[in-house]
Amino acid sequence: MRASSSCLAFATFYGLVLAANGVFMLAAPMAWYETVPGVPTTGPFNQHFLRDIGLIFLLLGGAVLVGVLRPAMRIVLWGAVTLWLTGHAFFHVWEVLAGICAPSALARDFPAVSLPAIIAAALVVWAECGLASAKKRPSLT
Repeated sequence: MRASSSCLAFATFYGLVLAANGVFMLAAPMAWYETVPGVPTTGPFNQHFLRDIGLIFLLLGGAVLVGVLRPAMRIVLWGAVTLWLTGHAFFHVWEVLAGICAPSALARDFPAVSLPAIIAAALVVWAECGLASAKKRPSLT
């Protein structure tokens, strides 16, 4: 039970971080653009685009938090979060393979691009293992 509580506490923190990033992007897109390492090298500032992505991050954080509160929806919600974040990470890899960015961009972007996808995937695996283990428990009815 303790590991379960720790994972849910971490998922709560993770969801809040994703949502906070989204709020930052929505509320202060220029500050976000200038503050996050490597972002200015990806192209010119585009307020509309940054706010679109900010809304996505706010929704991703919300999906993680709803998954914390609603175990029956956890795998679907966290799976959707993982799908988007993994697609985002693969897009960054494609940019390197296409010659748009230098390979060093992968290391620079890892904490903000690849790591969130890895964390989301790990949470889905944890949730799936918990669901599988719950199904194996004998029923008292």
